[in-house]
Amino acid sequence: MNTQPDMIRKCVWPVCLIGLFIPGTLSLGCDLLHIHLRRITWQNVKLLTNMSKSFPLECLRENKAFELPREVLAYSQPLLHRDIKGAFYEMSMLAFSIFTQSTFQSTGEEKHLGQIQTGLDQQLQYLEQCLKEEKGNEDKEEMEEDERRHPGARTPQPSNLELRRYFHRISSFLQDKQYSHCAWKIVQVEIRRCFYYFQRLIELLRRK
Repeated sequence: MNTQPDMIRKCVWPVCLIGLFIPGTLSLGCDLLHIHLRRITWQNVKLLTNMSKSFPLECLRENKAFELPREVLAYSQPLLHRDIKGAFYEMSMLAFSIFTQSTFQSTGEEKHLGQIQTGLDQQLQYLEQCLKEEKGNEDKEEMEEDERRHPGARTPQPSNLELRRYFHRISSFLQDKQYSHCAWKIVQVEIRRCFYYFQRLIELLRRK
């Protein structure tokens, strides 16, 4: 899935405007990034939990293992600061793409979907801001300190390629199932699981 964040955000511009009225979202410094990510990710986990409460039993036979990258599952591994932020950015962009597909519309879930889209858009903007700031400063001291604390930590870093493949499997599943009701229910549960594991990665970001 090769999706550009600017193009994605245009798809739900009215939803994105809602974020302008939420105080303090982008005014936080990048040193408080973990607070923002924890709030938004936990909110999205709760929203998806509410949407998945009425999971149809007949959909169980269609369940699929999407194979979330093992680097995300092994959240206790030493990871570099910028690697976590980069993985969060990639995940947010790809999840945003899934949830903004026009076929994913139902009256009962429209409000929750709008909130998830808004949260992911805010998350993308904040991460983009902090990643640009970090790149601009070249942050060599932090990288050297990370290497001293966690030598060889780059080996288990979350791979953006693996994340793209993971979300591509989700997107292909939806297409193969012709965006059926069961397919969307299964995807809701899977992306909630993905958000949950990324929520745990935030603790590593906080400790840096």
